[in-house]
Amino acid sequence: MPREAEPSLNEKVFVTQALQENLRLDGRAFDSYRPIELSFGQEYGIADVKCGKTSVVAKVSAEVTVPYADRPFDGVFNIVTELSPMASPAFEVNRPTETEVLLSRLLEKTVRRSGALDTESLCLVAGHKCWSVRVDVHVLSHDGNLIDTSCLAVVAALRHFRKPDTSIEGESVTVYTPAEREPVPLSWLHSPLCITFSFFGDEGEIAVLDATWLEEQVRVASCTISLNRHGEICQIAKLGGVQVEAVALLQCTNTALTKVKELSTLLDDKLAEDAKRRDKGGLIAELSAENDR
Repeated sequence: MPREAEPSLNEKVFVTQALQENLRLDGRAFDSYRPIELSFGQEYGIADVKCGKTSVVAKVSAEVTVPYADRPFDGVFNIVTELSPMASPAFEVNRPTETEVLLSRLLEKTVRRSGALDTESLCLVAGHKCWSVRVDVHVLSHDGNLIDTSCLAVVAALRHFRKPDTSIEGESVTVYTPAEREPVPLSWLHSPLCITFSFFGDEGEIAVLDATWLEEQVRVASCTISLNRHGEICQIAKLGGVQVEAVALLQCTNTALTKVKELSTLLDDKLAEDAKRRDKGGLIAELSAENDR
């Protein structure tokens, strides 16, 4: 299996000593993110997020299907991650690495299991027909902090998505095209986001936000905290590495809440900008413009 080139011993020592002197290679503070860019595609449900050199695209699609037998009143909601060799030489097609498995599980716990999307609203005819919503996450470039970037892309794409409007007569379901009826947004309950901390030092006493790929290769432990802007924690994942003091985790949680509020504000502003850009007289104006042409 191909592997990413590991940093040399000199690089590891240099990064660690710089952090012990309160310095990062890119000059950032320990609790700051790299510049985050969020944009939406022409179609509904496509979000492109860049965090420094890390780039992730999330695309949402929906189709009418049969609900699971044990959940007849719920729709289907899945998140699929794809890490291709284009993002990093360490990734292979159809051979999930530990990074991909971890990313998939954390997105699952943060977005799906936290009930961010109301799956009951996806039900059309109980036990017979429902909406199946799928989010495909494509990593275009990997330079560290995949989890936070991917989670922001998934939440942004889901909040931006619009599914076709429907009408139901008995067990007959009619799905309308955008020209017939304006698509409707998903029933969204809250916006959980991931904030990942990397720990350095012999005892993990140095905590850093938004680690680059080089910093991730040197860190001794990491912890991902998923919560929304109201301070409701969805999950905390501390996987392996050295032990971290409880007080340090509490401090990380407070920092995470501040960052989630900032990211949520950024997301709300970008969604408002996109809605304003699209709203030029509404759908009727778009159809009349097409007729004029």
